[in-house]
Amino acid sequence: MARTSTLNRETTETNIKLAIDLDGVGEYQIKTGIGFFDHMLSHLAYHGLLDLKIEAYGDLQVDAHHTVEDIGILLGEAFKEALGNKKGINRYGSAIVPMDDALVLAAVDFSGRSFLSFEVPLGEGKVGADFDLELAEEFFLALSRAGINIHLRSLAGKNRHHLLEATFKAFGRAVREAVTIDPRRVGIPSTKGILI
Repeated sequence: MARTSTLNRETTETNIKLAIDLDGVGEYQIKTGIGFFDHMLSHLAYHGLLDLKIEAYGDLQVDAHHTVEDIGILLGEAFKEALGNKKGINRYGSAIVPMDDALVLAAVDFSGRSFLSFEVPLGEGKVGADFDLELAEEFFLALSRAGINIHLRSLAGKNRHHLLEATFKAFGRAVREAVTIDPRRVGIPSTKGILI
């Protein structure tokens, strides 16, 4: 059974089309209008073995906030739809990824309960030509609202490009582990018999 989702989100601020295949090979086509964000999302897809297509148009003449947040919302909804009742998945996933001076831990639980702990000190300003550093946390917060428990923590590092790249790679690898089907698992991965 295909674990895919194709969704659109259109508001007065953004127009986003997104397609995901949880059982992909890490192929991606991403165009958000925000170069550094495209770069980070490509790492998420590639290291998560997610086939991911995103085409987004947003009010970038204001700033990138609405576009980044709405992509997070839509990606969370796509995960939720593609996972269905979550039967047989690992549910939990974690990874520690080095990127030169940076070392970042990511842990996720597709429990149906929303939570974000973002302990990646980035400071203020921009990285790349067009990405406000505060938007990284906003993206993961929006994503978590679909019922994902996300912990992201920097263990080392100062270079903010490296910290963010390690964060997105680690998150992708943690997601890959969590959504993988465990052939030994029968039913829902919870003693409650349900994940909400």
